[in-house]
Amino acid sequence: SLVSQAVFNLLIPDHSADAFSPPRPGSPGPWDAPVERLLGGLGRWDAEHFLFIAERGYLLEHSCAFLPLFPLSLRALACLWPPQLQPRSRLLLSAALLNWGLSVLAAAALYALGRAVLRRRREAFLAALLFSLSPAGVFMAAAYSESMFAFLAFSAMWQLEKGQSWLSGLLFSLASGARANGLVNAGFFLYSRSKRFALQLQGGSAPIRKLPLMWRQVLSLAFSAALVCAGISLPFALFQYYAYVRFCGPSTGLDQTVPEPLLQLARDKGYRVAGVDGAKPPWCSQSFPVVYSYIQDTYWNVGFLRYFELRQIPNFLLALPVTFLGSWAAWTYVRTNPRHCLTLGLEKSEEKGKPRDGFCGPAAFVYVVHATALLAFGFSCMHVQVLTRFLGSSSPILYWFSAHLLQEHEPLLRSAGTDSPTSGKPLGKSPSSRGKGTRDNLVVRLLLNWRVITPLSKSLLGFFLGYWLLGLILHCNFFPWT
Repeated sequence: SLVSQAVFNLLIPDHSADAFSPPRPGSPGPWDAPVERLLGGLGRWDAEHFLFIAERGYLLEHSCAFLPLFPLSLRALACLWPPQLQPRSRLLLSAALLNWGLSVLAAAALYALGRAVLRRRREAFLAALLFSLSPAGVFMAAAYSESMFAFLAFSAMWQLEKGQSWLSGLLFSLASGARANGLVNAGFFLYSRSKRFALQLQGGSAPIRKLPLMWRQVLSLAFSAALVCAGISLPFALFQYYAYVRFCGPSTGLDQTVPEPLLQLARDKGYRVAGVDGAKPPWCSQSFPVVYSYIQDTYWNVGFLRYFELRQIPNFLLALPVTFLGSWAAWTYVRTNPRHCLTLGLEKSEEKGKPRDGFCGPAAFVYVVHATALLAFGFSCMHVQVLTRFLGSSSPILYWFSAHLLQEHEPLLRSAGTDSPTSGKPLGKSPSSRGKGTRDNLVVRLLLNWRVITPLSKSLLGFFLGYWLLGLILHCNFFPWT
């Protein structure tokens, strides 16, 4: 992705977009121009906000829509580069290095999570390969928080599957400091505790069914649930308090230290600057002053069905593939497991033998519910074109279900064998990798056999590769994208 965006950024002139573009005082040094030419594509659209926050902090009110963990990480890494570089160049280098590493770690976490939930190593590996070609790939490489959030969220889910509750809670808490939808991840903890309690009640254990002990268990469950939700929400809540002090407190005369070009931009665009004399923002007088929801409502017009306009039809078409894939995943799971879904997975299975594994197994239920909730909220309340990166960085379902479809309906993969022994020659090793203990890249194998794979496989791979490539071409040159 890094090499491709550099090539496209050099070959294609930037579009003149009406996007946030802060002034950059100071003359560039001899190494700043090469850095900008090679990595400038990583700093488009919302990346400008993250880079600005990393350099100057939360100086502008609308910057508070972008949570602090990612820009703080950029600022820390920027200290590693030579001081002769301009701040933007150091931050671009930091973003490229940080997101490259986080993308690799996120793929590894997704693979480990897939092995724990799907219990099919091959399917989990295929899902991790698809993540490396994510339709949201450009946002995993650019100066966005998607890679960081994916790594933290997938790692937290994996640790929870392993029973490491405290480590999982810490990772979920950090994720809520990177993106606001990390708050929803508290649902994984609540479901895990509720399921454990429900199964204990159905286990036939006489002591737990005694009324006093049962009430004690219920109170313990409620207390732990409240504690977990508070812990996961803490970074987000602390940031809202910081914003309140920053923008609702008394004037500090900060405008004396802000460069005049930046103050002029704020006056021209109507941006509110922290510490500058003037009327307090309306959200300061609310009973619960949450700057995040105010900015989404006021600056970006985010709200229920607000995006349902005729002029937004192209953006709905852009979100159509991921909407269809997410809806198909939910429908497939419900149709395969109707009773499991009706009982919310809280009923002890009475089926003999081992439970079903793979995407349609009972362990995937909470992940399907999570992805479906994100999809419904994003489609009805958000700028719908961001659904691709919203789901691609928040939920493993997009990759698990695609891997499931390829594994189940692609003869080239079925004849090559699955996690259970089947006939046919194994596709697991390529001639060059035999004896080295390495795995064959199944996605590459499918692409090399493009003419003979099924239309479904072509559609899935076309979606992943097409959005990955178009994102690099369009986003990195300031053209509208997801």
